Amino acid sequence: RSSRSVCSSIGEAYKKRRYPNHFISKLTDADMENGETQVWLDVALACNYISVETYNILDSQCEEISKLLNFMINNPTKFS
Repeated sequence: RSSRSVCSSIGEAYKKRRYPNHFISKLTDADMENGETQVWLDVALACNYISVETYNILDSQCEEISKLLNFMINNPTKFS
């Protein structure tokens, strides 16, 4: 569920992009959900629900998403 929340939080942020504080708040929520997704990936790997290869791919994608979100959080005026 947390991975889907990343998308919905970004969508909510974009709708409120005219209001920098609200935009940043929603993007921060998205980054938090992305972090939760990474925790669940750790759990899935530890329980052998996913392979190391799958884990590495998904964890790398989460890291990239985090970088993009942090860029947006630190540069809200580029999106308004």
